[in-house]
Amino acid sequence: MKKRAWKKENQLDTLRHSTSHILAAAVLEMFPKTKFGIGPTIENGFYYDFDNIKISEADLPQIEKQMRELIKKDLKFKKEIVSFAEAKKLFKDQPYKLDLIKELQKNKKKISIYKTSDSKNIVFLDLCAGPHVNSTKEINPDAFKLTKIAGAYWRGDEKNKMLTRIYGVAFATKKELDEYSRMIEEAEKRDHRLLGQKLDLFHLDEEFGLGLPLWHPKGALLRQIIEDYSIKEYLQNGYQLLRTPHIARLDLWKKSGHWNFYRENMYSPMEIEKEKYVVKPMNCPGHILIYNHQPKSYRDLPLRFAELGTVYRYEKSGVLHGLTRVRGFTQDDAHIFCAPNQINQEITDCLKLGLKVLKIFGFKEYDIYLSTRPQKYIGTIKNWGKATAALKYALEKNNLKYQVDPGEGVFYGPKIDLKIKDSLGRPWQCTTIQIDFNLPEKFDVSYINEKGKKEQPIMIHRALLGSIERFVGVLLEHFSGALPLWLSPVQLEIINVGSGHRQYAKEIYSQLLENNIRASISDENLTVSKRIREAEIQKIPYILIVGDKELKNKTVNVRHYRRGQEGEIKIEKLIEKLKKEIENKTI
Repeated sequence: MKKRAWKKENQLDTLRHSTSHILAAAVLEMFPKTKFGIGPTIENGFYYDFDNIKISEADLPQIEKQMRELIKKDLKFKKEIVSFAEAKKLFKDQPYKLDLIKELQKNKKKISIYKTSDSKNIVFLDLCAGPHVNSTKEINPDAFKLTKIAGAYWRGDEKNKMLTRIYGVAFATKKELDEYSRMIEEAEKRDHRLLGQKLDLFHLDEEFGLGLPLWHPKGALLRQIIEDYSIKEYLQNGYQLLRTPHIARLDLWKKSGHWNFYRENMYSPMEIEKEKYVVKPMNCPGHILIYNHQPKSYRDLPLRFAELGTVYRYEKSGVLHGLTRVRGFTQDDAHIFCAPNQINQEITDCLKLGLKVLKIFGFKEYDIYLSTRPQKYIGTIKNWGKATAALKYALEKNNLKYQVDPGEGVFYGPKIDLKIKDSLGRPWQCTTIQIDFNLPEKFDVSYINEKGKKEQPIMIHRALLGSIERFVGVLLEHFSGALPLWLSPVQLEIINVGSGHRQYAKEIYSQLLENNIRASISDENLTVSKRIREAEIQKIPYILIVGDKELKNKTVNVRHYRRGQEGEIKIEKLIEKLKKEIENKTI
């Protein structure tokens, strides 16, 4: 098969799956007593789980070498359907395969195996549905790489044994592998966890608790800037601000359905004066209770409630990742209560506002997904159909291209997800818009319609940035820490050349503060060159240097983080320029 044929994603997936089998075959040759788990494909590559093996990442180059030797042999992949009895016989020494066979037998599924062999011998045998390439000659030996080793519980259950997982990436050509490797190298430099430490924004401390970030002064200020902008936009778009507590009675979560359908993501109840309470995983029940506190008529609708509310969700320690996967986070949450004839306009307005806000922060590329009913859900099929149709109509009416993501809706309704792309082309989930017919029914939410009759409103859940914590992490990686002027916690660093310029530096500092420009004066204990270097390491947008010439001319010498030296300018002119750049939110 020609290499260009692998450009199609499903064929590339087949290539990667076949490479995972070659990994397992190489491990078997090097470590004959190995027990095998599973070896599926993942984004950009594959992994395979092993037991009864002791290896480190130092062994990966040797395993790669063995894989290339196998690829050269032009081994064939052949599929066979076998009986349960035959399958158990073939894998009698492989407990994890027997576990899978038992499940297939229980569900009355066919047993398919793949043999990887030359003309004489079977090199590797696996329980697998496929598909695979015809032979190893279709795998480019220079276009794959084993990347890391990690621990993984069998079938993802922490009660099961921990296996050794080997990860790899695979592509059609070496050029694609090299491009991917360069992207990964760049991504590592942009890792928000490293930037958070380097720029003194936040840190995660096990003594405080896993997945619970501690925000330093500059990080807390960055969050506040993002939140202040968000609130301003919401107020201008007809939202009203709410505040709800961090805990609520367990009975509330039972009534909402969260306790039955979302319990695995919730923390255990706490007892307060013989009543059970739970830290909130979502803000919606509190917003519903505020809506229900007073009667509503059709004239009150649409009613838009917004809250930057902190929620807590249980995440296993193995999946926690800096700010992008935490246990406590603040969501720019909103709930819209509207009449049926208002729903299309409200969804359209949510989409437009979401796209506007993301663009302001520098995200212009995105993919849109329509997520449909999951396996576990509440409500009627009829209402799910209505909700899904309403979302689809809004997308198509606004000429927005989208993909259907089957079964990925939340338990109470379908949703639209916007996944932004950062400067490296990586997708990140941000904006989500969900229609909910179910919670209004459970809480008897109503309004009096034009005919004087009680009617149930439709509820729209929406978040534009999603988790503020996660969004900060994405921002840092998108800009590699060099935030635009309007977002930077410190916008300017003033560096006085000598002690004789100290007073002038303080005068400039005062002028900047008076004009709401965030500035700092550097530490005189270091040389000027070291202070410039330190400001550049901190990725401060502007550096102002003042010496004899600047003092005499009542000017400053400007250096920009990206553009370099910009020269001498009157401070009044600089302030005018900076205020315009901040007001326009220039990226």
